[in-house]
Amino acid sequence: MTDRFLPYGRHQVDEDDIDAVVSVLREGALTCGPKVDEFEKAFAEAVGAKEAVVCSNGTTALHLAAMALDLSPGDAVIVPTVTFLSTANAVRMTGADVVFADVCPDTGLLTPESLAEAFLKKDVNVKAVFPVHLNGQCADIQAIREVTVNHDAAVVTDCCHALGAEYVSERSGRPGDGQLEDLACFSLHPVKSIAMGEGGVVTTSRPEVAGRLRLLRGQGMVRDPALWLDKEAGFSPNGEPNPWYYEMHELSYNYRATDMQCALGLSQLKKLPAFVGRRREIADIYQGHLQSNNVVTPIPRTSTANSAWHLYPVLIDFEASGKCREQVMRELADLGVGTQVHYVPVSSQPYYKDLYGDQVFAGAEEYYRRVLSLPIFPAMTDDDVAHVVDSLERVLR
Repeated sequence: MTDRFLPYGRHQVDEDDIDAVVSVLREGALTCGPKVDEFEKAFAEAVGAKEAVVCSNGTTALHLAAMALDLSPGDAVIVPTVTFLSTANAVRMTGADVVFADVCPDTGLLTPESLAEAFLKKDVNVKAVFPVHLNGQCADIQAIREVTVNHDAAVVTDCCHALGAEYVSERSGRPGDGQLEDLACFSLHPVKSIAMGEGGVVTTSRPEVAGRLRLLRGQGMVRDPALWLDKEAGFSPNGEPNPWYYEMHELSYNYRATDMQCALGLSQLKKLPAFVGRRREIADIYQGHLQSNNVVTPIPRTSTANSAWHLYPVLIDFEASGKCREQVMRELADLGVGTQVHYVPVSSQPYYKDLYGDQVFAGAEEYYRRVLSLPIFPAMTDDDVAHVVDSLERVLR
């Protein structure tokens, strides 16, 4: 039995990670330095993408992707209602509208069927779909693409839970997460597959899009003389570009990541296979212990991808247990087991209810009613996992 509290998620930072950050503090540029380029190249290689653009966090990654699509008022984006707030909020930050879609009641994932239903909503100009790879499991992107192709809508995946997941595809073998869509957005928050403190990445197969993303993350500042519009101000009488000069062609933000973050990210990236491998081992242990439980059901595993298991959610029949979810969570906490609920459906948030009115999503409500995330992180031991299972059975019996 563990003598420590087990949160639902936790980062793992080792001495070599600390040394990597200290090295930048002692010797390198703190921001806008070489570690940024180095990290982007390493990340793209790790997931099999052509281009990776690092930014300050997962939310800004989603916002950059939305801006790169030139979303604006009058446009709409389909977003599954079971996700973190930022998936929908990034759309609203551009002035575009969110069309919420229902999800599978057992996995919480957007399905081709619920997506097709969302496209039927009238009076909306759907420009993109933002599927969410919830808990580390991937939505069926190829099936989703088959739905979107008839509507000329881009696919931007929220991969914030899924770094290290692998698609299973007859056409593409086993590519890394983030290869099959137009843009993919990742988070490197401390409880994710690797930690960068805060950090985000957008991947794309198009170099020109990556260039635009880098421009958008840095106040829209254009330093390339070939792109300057004001030739008189930008160039000296002899035709040489003025060394101090820059231009801003569109409104944007400071979404840069620092070299300190990227140094940590580079060090952590080397451990990604080991981190994800251990998460999969823990998920298998949970699966083995819980599959015969009549009250607790392990989340169904999808066939489209090998999950990265950012979270380990289970579905609980709280009514059959005779206890409400709040009581179960408090009693587990007393036994040293932290849990969380991922997530309150975004369409039910006051802001979105005020904007779009009350909406009913049967699948999302069924998923939300039963879901509870158990602890999962690479440093957990097999005894820790057994303690979680024993505590859950003790509380629910």
